[in-house]
Amino acid sequence: MASARIEHNSTGIHQILASASPGDAITNVALALRRTLRAAGPSEIFAYHVSRELSGEVLRIADYRVPHSRNLLILHASIGQPEVHEFVVSRREPVVLVYHNVTPARFFEPYDLAFAELLTLGRREVELLRPRVACAIADSTFNARELERMGYRDVRVIPPIMDIRRLTSVEPRASTMHHLADFQAPLLLSVAQLLPHKRPDFLVKSMHIAATYLGMNGFMLLVGHHRLERYARAIREQVRELQLTGVHVVGPVDDADLVAMFRSSSAVVSASEHEGFCIPLVEAMAFERPVLARDCAATPETVGDAALLLPPYAGPSLYAEAMCELLANTTLQQDLVERGRRRVAELERATPEAHVLEALLEVA
Repeated sequence: MASARIEHNSTGIHQILASASPGDAITNVALALRRTLRAAGPSEIFAYHVSRELSGEVLRIADYRVPHSRNLLILHASIGQPEVHEFVVSRREPVVLVYHNVTPARFFEPYDLAFAELLTLGRREVELLRPRVACAIADSTFNARELERMGYRDVRVIPPIMDIRRLTSVEPRASTMHHLADFQAPLLLSVAQLLPHKRPDFLVKSMHIAATYLGMNGFMLLVGHHRLERYARAIREQVRELQLTGVHVVGPVDDADLVAMFRSSSAVVSASEHEGFCIPLVEAMAFERPVLARDCAATPETVGDAALLLPPYAGPSLYAEAMCELLANTTLQQDLVERGRRRVAELERATPEAHVLEALLEVA
């Protein structure tokens, strides 16, 4: 049924992804953008890898049957995929590049060399695509600078299209709320895929220091997909070796559970060293939770002045002290929550949908 919609003669704007899966930030951005594009005409999402849960919602690149060069292709770049690259260069349609950043391969080399090679390939593919790209869009100035170093010019910086308050309207799961209330202690929440560049190992070390040497009585939930099982096992083993009964490696959860965790948390924390934008921190501010993060990559650009940011050189000891201070200092918490409200309002006024449509119209 979905394929039949794209085989008629209407001009459309279609998105191309290397992979599409639930809970993936880029997939969510593509789905949000499609809702905007469908108000103007036919629009589908195609991916090389499509998870079973999104079958029918996202089509496979092999199903692309649109013959008209008047169409536009939007390529979301975040990892290498030779089949996707070959597909794009083989088409005649104008290409709009949306650059979400490609994580440096060095983070993955100790755990998965094949995946690290795909990341290295991804950066090379973005460079090679430059002559085919009619317009380049970056989620952040951090991403735009990377494109410029690759030779791109006139890169537009447009925040990702996202429904910032989508989760705040979801009813939290009552059983999860009740379970978390039994903790009877401050709850720190990390929402990120369990991957090396997100540095959950840094958070675990910080919790060990805070509990062992600073007397902090609290819990931490590490919530997110385990897309690299070898690394996930290493984090679980780290928690066991340090005997951290207060750290829970939760894995992926549905919206009702995630909302319960946001609402039950005392603060949201991130130790990530590489982000192209970082939507979960914006969601934390929408839930009016104070945020503690590191001044790395695009994170400071995302949060503005609405987070307690530690310098990149700060180690787990300083981070542990910051966690304890944040949990004890209600004035600091209230200030960060108020700043977070203002930052969310700023992002809502940014109207990225309008800016993306303007860029697409210029290309068309």
